Parts: sequence; structure tokens; C-alpha cells
Amino acid sequence: MAIPSPSAAAAAAPAPAALPRFPELYSPGKPFTWPELQSMAGDGVLSQFHQHGYALPDVAASPQMRARAAANAVPAAIRQRVVAGRMTAAWIYGCAGEPDRLALLVDAKRRISSLRNTRGCTLHEVRLGPFDVVSLGGLMVSSPLRTALDIALHVDAQRALPALEALLSRPEKDVRLRLLVLAIESTPRVPHKRSALEKLALLAPPFVAGGPVDVEDAVDPPDGAEDVAEVLGVTHLESEP
Repeated sequence: MAIPSPSAAAAAAPAPAALPRFPELYSPGKPFTWPELQSMAGDGVLSQFHQHGYALPDVAASPQMRARAAANAVPAAIRQRVVAGRMTAAWIYGCAGEPDRLALLVDAKRRISSLRNTRGCTLHEVRLGPFDVVSLGGLMVSSPLRTALDIALHVDAQRALPALEALLSRPEKDVRLRLLVLAIESTPRVPHKRSALEKLALLAPPFVAGGPVDVEDAVDPPDGAEDVAEVLGVTHLESEP
């Protein structure tokens, strides 16, 4: 009787069962109910990750994970039509706390009327350039530079300054103060421009002089010039429900 070789025996042996893969994020109904999630958190099995979701205690939060959490709060029917922006995007990037309501940007080329009844969200009609949006965790999110620009223009100083400082202090986000100042100063017909420049002046006074902004060597070519060109083409058209 022929004795099978070790390699043949290994090939014939059944494959070991794959270990179960637990999801990183648990939301109500996926698969547990809200009371069940709260109970497991009380037992230390899960820890609350954000307002409406939990994670395993040893799972470190990441931008992708926060984006997935935000995506779960956006109705599936409109998820591909909106962009998480402003303080919501800052939270996704780990540069701010989770806001009470999601800030969603809607490109002015799209119809906003059908989205007005979206609960738990604030809608802002804006113009978005091709480099203003990135995809994270199944959700479109405003780019770090566009996020910083919108926060400087539209968020009160008390909340904006810590978020801007965090965005500017992280090299991987590629947000530079000189570029941000130039973008705000050079964008025509944008409301709250003076207020935005005053916020940036509090972060680094040498970059923003009184009156017209005087920025020396503001753009680091060549990629900086391209970023500014994209931001400068943006018009902000405020429209909220």
C-alpha cells in the first residue's frame, strides 16, 4: 500500500475553520439593539465610540472608522449625494469632538429640496471642486484643506480655533497656514472673510497683517499652487433647512 507523502496528506486535510471576524463598529440594529449595546458596554465588552455606536475596547479609532460611524447616521438613499464637512469632517480626521448634528455639504449642481427633511443633519449648499472631496469609510468627506477653509469661514471662533490648530499641526493632513490664508484672501465674494482671517491671526499673527493680508511666499510650488487654484474656484452658497 502506497503511503501518501506529507505534502499530499496536508493537501487532503480539511482546512482549519477561520476565526470569526468581529466588526469594528456596532450600531443599533447592526446586529444588536440599543439596550443590548448599552448592556454590553456596562459589562465592559464594548466601549461607547460615538453617540450612536460602540466598538471593542482595544480598537483604536481611525478616520475610516469615524467616517463609517457618520455614514451609519446618514440615510442610505442620500449617502452618495452628500459630503461630510465642517466640524463633522474635523471629527472624522480626529481634530475635533463629535458634533451634535452632522454637517453635510451638498454640491450646488444637485437638487437640495429633496434632502431637507434629513433628521439629525444640517445641510449646506456649496460649490465643490474635484479636489475638495475624498472617500473614507463609505462616505464622501471634505478634504482637510477644504475642511479648514470652511471651518475658518463658517464656524464660531470658540469651536473653530482648536480644530484649525489640530488640522494645521498634523503634517499628514497637508494643511498649511500660508496656503489657507491665501485661499481665503483670494476667494471672491465669500462671506465672513474678515472674520476668518481674524481667526487665523489668533493662531499665528505674523501671517495675517492688519487690513489686506500680506503673505510672503504664500504658496509652496508646484502642488500648493494647484491646491489654491481648486479652493479659489469655490463659491459658498449658504442654504440650510
